[in-house]
Amino acid sequence: MMVEAVVALASGVTARSISLIAFGLDSLIELASACALIWRLNAELRHGRSMGEMAERTASRIGGTLLFGLAAYLVAAAGWRLWTRLGAEFSWPGLLVSVAAIPIMWLLSRRKLRIAEALGSRALRADAVESITCGWLSFVVLIGLLAQLALGAWWVDSVTSLVIVGLLIREGREAWTGDDQTGGGREEL
Repeated sequence: MMVEAVVALASGVTARSISLIAFGLDSLIELASACALIWRLNAELRHGRSMGEMAERTASRIGGTLLFGLAAYLVAAAGWRLWTRLGAEFSWPGLLVSVAAIPIMWLLSRRKLRIAEALGSRALRADAVESITCGWLSFVVLIGLLAQLALGAWWVDSVTSLVIVGLLIREGREAWTGDDQTGGGREEL
């Protein structure tokens, strides 16, 4: 994840691509979510189930907050780029990292969701959703880069960045409240 974040962020800054920057930020959010999850599991291991449940709520809310933050960034950055008609440049490293991330995130998220369901862990589910979101962002970045290469349109990066906002808000709300609004796993890649 760290390599993915560094490549996506560096490529995004170089190409002025908000979708690549968002992809890199999502990778960092995924790392933060994993750290929150480790904290939650350690709390239960060391202090018992009641402390684990409190840590579960806190870790889930951290995951939800991070998802909301990424959605806000995407709306603000894409809105600004569309308003000012600023486009991004094509990025081969961005294309490669997005292609590599799609199958990795798909496999990782499926495994995390299975374990989260077995444990009944909202925090692990939120972490799995971070992986799902990363996979969708990979796909959106890939489609955006290919469309940008084919069309050369200045607005493609911003529009493709906005595609993921609805998922981020829905999954952020679910992580924050603990309500499963996904209809039994529709969020899979």
